[in-house]
Parts: sequence; C-alpha cells; structure tokens
Amino acid sequence: MSSVITVTADDLAVPLEQHVARTSAALDAHGHLIALASPDPADAGRRRLHTVRAALEADRMAIVPVDLPPLATALLTEQLRQLAGTDLGPGVLAGAARLLSYYLYSGALLGSVSKLDRVPVTVGKHFKSLVPGRHFAVMAHPEPGLFEIGTDAPPAGPGFLTQLAVAGHGLDAGWVTGTLAPTWRSQHIREVPLPEGSTRWWGTGRLVEFTAYIADIGILYQLVTSVRRDACPWCGLEVIGDQCLFCSTRIGRPEGAHRSDRTDTSGGSVGSGGRPRQVTAGAEQPLRRPPQHQRPLPNPTRPQLEPHKR
Repeated sequence: MSSVITVTADDLAVPLEQHVARTSAALDAHGHLIALASPDPADAGRRRLHTVRAALEADRMAIVPVDLPPLATALLTEQLRQLAGTDLGPGVLAGAARLLSYYLYSGALLGSVSKLDRVPVTVGKHFKSLVPGRHFAVMAHPEPGLFEIGTDAPPAGPGFLTQLAVAGHGLDAGWVTGTLAPTWRSQHIREVPLPEGSTRWWGTGRLVEFTAYIADIGILYQLVTSVRRDACPWCGLEVIGDQCLFCSTRIGRPEGAHRSDRTDTSGGSVGSGGRPRQVTAGAEQPLRRPPQHQRPLPNPTRPQLEPHKR
C-alpha cells in the first residue's frame, strides 16, 4: 500500500539524517511514497524532499507539486490516503493528485487583504481592508477571486455535491457556515484545525479557511479510474498523465493521435480549433460546457491530463 505525505515545518526541523532514515523506513513499510510539495522550486520543503530522494536514490518516491492552499492540500492528502487502500497502483495514485485537485474549491474569509499576495488585489479593495469591520471572501482555487462581504455576491461554488471543511482562528465563521455553505449546497460542514501554514499562505492570522471537497471514496475512485492508463516504458508502473512521476519518464502518445491535438488544463481533449471534443465510438463531436451550477462530473471517456511540471 502506497503512503502519501505532505511536508510541514516540523519535517524541516528534523535533521537531514533523521529525515532520510524516516523516509527509508516508510519506503520499506509501504513500498512507494508520494509526497505533495509546493510548485515553487525554491520552497524549502520541496528542496528537502529532493535532497532526501537523492540521498536514498529512491525511484519509488514521487514528489508531486500541487498549487493549493494549506487546507486544500491537507484534504487532497486525505483523499489520496483513502484511495491508497484500494487496488490503484502507485503510478495511478500519484497522477490522481493533479486530477482530484480540479474538484477542490478553496478560499478563506479574511479581515485584511493588505498582505495577501496569492490573489490579485485592487487598490480599492486594499484600502477598504484598512477600514475596521470589513471582511473579504478570497477564492484561491480553482479560479482566483476577491469578494467583499455584504457588497458582492458570494463566490460561485462547485456544481456537484461536496462537503465543506472549515478551519478558523480569530474570526467568526458565521458567514462561511450560514451563507456560503447553503449557497454551495454543502451536504455537511466539517470543522477542522487550522493548518500550520495557513497564516503565512493567506498573509494574516485572523482568517477562516474553507474548502469544498468530495468525501465519497466511491466517487473519487470512479473519477480516477475513468482516466486512460498507460504503462511506463521505463519502470513498468501503470500511470495516468503524460509522465511517470516516479522515474520522470515521458509517456508516448497513442498511435493515430493527430499532431494538432493537445490536452487542455481541465483534462479535455482539444483539437486544432481549440474546442473541447468528446470522442465517441464512431466520430468526434463538439463538447458543450454546461453552466457552472449544472456542470457534471467527468464521464468515463475522460482523456489524458497535462504532464506534471516537476
């Protein structure tokens, strides 16, 4: 069974030799290790992971960059750990990190956006945040946005059933639980501790971080298994995506693929005209994107994903 981890400040405080020993023990116990890290190559946690991987010469350790707020990253880790108990192989599980991140809607309620650098902030919003009593809803994923509480409409939420995880410190979570949750039609509100890196990520210690996520393991499994799989020509692992995240080998395109075709960031096949297409048994037809509130989960013919940027 594969193991999935995230790197925290506690891991960085551990001496390198001890970190290497702990990672080696995890590999011996689980066979493969998937680590979720920051996409920033200069991030201290990501550099530590690459150092540990190099020291162990561990081709059974995949370092997957994910650009998500701390709470969303913690929930993605939880989802992957649940899927690790199924029959999904480590290569598929590592690729699932990118796929499942599309179905996380993450943001925060902030009392000030003066130090927020993750989402664009206009000058007007910046000055408004200096006025006592102003609060802002900030969406970081999947689309960045800034909304003033009491003036702007709540941000658009997922078009599928989710649960809402809420973690706060120093602010009343009433707007999140009383206004946002009903607007997003959340099935359940789950209160969790505020992740360690949230204060630094959002630029303030007074916040309520929230993330809508799919909690049903059956739906998560269906999403992952609906994606085409390929065998890595180097290490032999079954993978999804255009790259094996364990040995970094690129996966070749299937025979008969058109050179003008590419894969967009949402996972849909895009032709030379830039329009999403759905491949059927006999022909290719234009795929119309439904409205946000009616957007369904992907069908079993969902094509490949973009390669991970390492």
